[in-house]
Amino acid sequence: MNRSTLRGRPRQAAALLAAALTVASFCAADAVARSYPFGPRTRAVNDLGNQYVPFHAHLWDLLHGRSDGGLLVNWQSGFGSSFLPDLGTYLSSPFALLVGVFPRDEIDLAVYVVTVLKTACAGAAMAWLLLRLRPGRWWAAGLLGAAYALCGWSIADASYNPMWLDGLVALPLLCLVGEWALGGRRRLLGVLVVALTWIANFYTAYMATLGAGLFLLLRLWLCGLPRRRAPAAAGRAAVTVALGVGLAAPLVTVVYFGTKHAYPGRVTHFAPVATEDVLARLLPTTYGFGSPALFVGTTALLLALALPFHRAAPVRVRAGWSGLAVAVALSMQWTPTHLAWHAFATPNGSPYRQTFVLCALLVIAAWHTLSYGVPAPRALGAAGGLLALTAAVASRSGLVHSYAWPVLLLAVAGALGGLLLLRRADAGTADAASGAGSGAASGAGSGATSGAASGAGAGAASGAGGAAARRRTALAGLAVALLVGAQLGETAATSAVATRLRLNHLDDYASWGDRQRSQTQAVSGADGWPAHRTDPGREQTVGNDPMVVGGQGAQYYSSLTADVLSRTLTALGDGWTSRGRNVQSLDNAVTDAIFSVGARVHSPPDQHQRWNPRDRTPVTVSRQDVPPLVTVRPPTAPGARTGVDAFGPSPYRNQELLLGSRVYTVPALTVRTGDGEQPERATGERATGDRAAGDRAADGRTGTVIEAPRTKAAAARRPTIAAQCPAGSEVYLWAPHFSGTARLTDTPARPLTGRFTSDAAKIAAMQRLGTAPPSGRVRVELSPTRTGTVPDGAVGCLDTARLRTAVQQLKATGADQVTVSDGTVRAQLPAGSTGTAVLAAPRIAGWRCAADGAAAEPAGTYYGLIAVPLDGSATSVTCTFHPPGLRLGAAVGGASLLTLVLLGTLTAVRRRRSAHDPALRPATRPRERLTSAL
Repeated sequence: MNRSTLRGRPRQAAALLAAALTVASFCAADAVARSYPFGPRTRAVNDLGNQYVPFHAHLWDLLHGRSDGGLLVNWQSGFGSSFLPDLGTYLSSPFALLVGVFPRDEIDLAVYVVTVLKTACAGAAMAWLLLRLRPGRWWAAGLLGAAYALCGWSIADASYNPMWLDGLVALPLLCLVGEWALGGRRRLLGVLVVALTWIANFYTAYMATLGAGLFLLLRLWLCGLPRRRAPAAAGRAAVTVALGVGLAAPLVTVVYFGTKHAYPGRVTHFAPVATEDVLARLLPTTYGFGSPALFVGTTALLLALALPFHRAAPVRVRAGWSGLAVAVALSMQWTPTHLAWHAFATPNGSPYRQTFVLCALLVIAAWHTLSYGVPAPRALGAAGGLLALTAAVASRSGLVHSYAWPVLLLAVAGALGGLLLLRRADAGTADAASGAGSGAASGAGSGATSGAASGAGAGAASGAGGAAARRRTALAGLAVALLVGAQLGETAATSAVATRLRLNHLDDYASWGDRQRSQTQAVSGADGWPAHRTDPGREQTVGNDPMVVGGQGAQYYSSLTADVLSRTLTALGDGWTSRGRNVQSLDNAVTDAIFSVGARVHSPPDQHQRWNPRDRTPVTVSRQDVPPLVTVRPPTAPGARTGVDAFGPSPYRNQELLLGSRVYTVPALTVRTGDGEQPERATGERATGDRAAGDRAADGRTGTVIEAPRTKAAAARRPTIAAQCPAGSEVYLWAPHFSGTARLTDTPARPLTGRFTSDAAKIAAMQRLGTAPPSGRVRVELSPTRTGTVPDGAVGCLDTARLRTAVQQLKATGADQVTVSDGTVRAQLPAGSTGTAVLAAPRIAGWRCAADGAAAEPAGTYYGLIAVPLDGSATSVTCTFHPPGLRLGAAVGGASLLTLVLLGTLTAVRRRRSAHDPALRPATRPRERLTSAL
């Protein structure tokens, strides 16, 4: 790109530079940290590995026609979950479609590339906005754009939550929409930009819209528009946002209602962090999960701190941008405004998700400082003093490590050195311009100079001017090198530190490899959907294994996990993490029959997790005879409860309710410590208040306390559970609040080792331990890793013969044929079927069913599953799914589109009339009037 191109297209040049610097720094940081794809360390931490990569894998399957389900229902997860809310939460960004061009087994690389592209586009958009606000050096706008894209919030929080990065892109775009509203330009484009940002990720778009609103209000004050024009500009912006959000309503309302029907999860209350922790996050190489990541680079921070002291900038500009940044910073620490930033609900996890708005304001303030000329040494000294005070206060924070100080000192030296050199180069340019002007005046005033003297003087002046120009160019080049080098170095170091420290703080998961490849092949070989389900297995790799390796299981992790799914599976003995929103696979013969799981994959424990036992056994598949997806159950007694709240305290009895047959023996227990003593009883404390009835029904807290061993000798004396089961029955242990291992002793068959994990956010799933001996005396040896409880009805003895009989009865009366297509299930039933047709899928909101050709009605519920009453005349059942909120969103979207068309038509008519009638033409175009006001 030559100089003439740069002069003609500074915004394009700045945007390209910002994107290039962002990509270079982002990738360099991962290379330094030896993180994927530049090293052996995984970057799939927390929700990135559990949610975002699996959802993008499911999107890949959708794009290539290989998924079970469609846009309405995801049949792979949660035994059938609503997909549109998940799409709007995790996958609606236009960038997400890029995963389709990558190979399926490179899904981790695809998500990484999407993450880098989003970050680069955020930098480019900010660089474009800066030059739209005020003219200035294109390379400086590019440098500050990259500073925004690689702010602390981006590299520490959003890099492993890629959907948040859409908000990082949205904020400068929405600010540009505000600028267009000020000038009365590009109204249609503004509406489309708002709609796109809200579709991409409405959660962070909401925060970005609030930030852009504050930006616009300040711009209105700084512009000094007439009283009538300022409200008009604000009104145009409000209408633009309303229409844009209205166009996005079909997706936004679906997500909103999805959250209303989701399992509540954890209720948290906001507590502001200490001031020293907030200030520490302004410095490079600091990291903390629960504090605002405010790092924007030392150069941008120094310039923002220098703005109040920069006398070349107007007082309004200095007060306005500095005051707004301070106000937003304070709003992050006050509970009412904190709630307003987060749509009036404190989020689970990081409580400072609006931090990117403050980072943007710091960068914009820095740009205003530089656009009025490099600050004088006095202003830079004041900024340096404020930075030193910030570092002194931050030094008391535990978030600042020893390596932060050399990085900070080098960054300060580079930033101050670059700015001072740039000021000197500017001063040289001004002196040269002044000298040229005075020389021209002198030459005009003395016309009697001889030709030889004149030629010699001109040559000397030309030589001196050329040398001065080269000197100024060298100074400017050195300044740019220092500024760019300092920013790239400290940003790469900060990102690398965050990448490394995240691995110590958060759970991590392996990228696609041999384990997933083997599981995928096993699932594919056994898949028979919809004749039966294939579960990818109890030994999970991530929280959404079915989306990654295929199959149709219970396992599902989403912010929108349905309340009825979590409560139903909990009542059946399933385990979960993330306080109920990450339900797990339940390896149980009865639940496999209930949900038509005809094939199940068995994998060794994930060897990536260091706490798992070392096990290299191959992946295997077990099969069992199961009923079809749609079965017919006998009529229920009038007034009998068949909802989730009808479940009792025993998961074994709850399974029998759904199966319709008695198949378990639940014996009395005798629990002893390793010394043969009887342990103390649990207090009987049950969760109340916000806990759902299904949770209370299968709470499992009442029982016997199992203490964690405190010494090696105590660990050798293991507590035991004794019970009496029918000979040959399968023994299961249900201990949701126990952590450790359980193993049958005194059994002829090779026993299994049940592994249980529970804490404040997890409960353990029911485990099969083996077969009862001929004597029927069952002894379970426990190895606790922490103190927990064993409930009174912990052991269940399954009569497999009775289970086979129950399955045959359900098959005999069940559907002859079942077809599934996205959100529609059709089943052909035997003639004369009476009672209740039950679809083995959770009765989430949105299902409507009909027998034969009758009108569809909201589906009933059969202990949490979809139910349709039968009167003996119907031979078929059809159930269709319509996501709650879709019709409302479509109506709002249609109204917004119609309004947009009408406004566009009126504008076109008005322009045509003004073109034909000179009296109606405005004397000055809106853009020209705005420029003069600025």
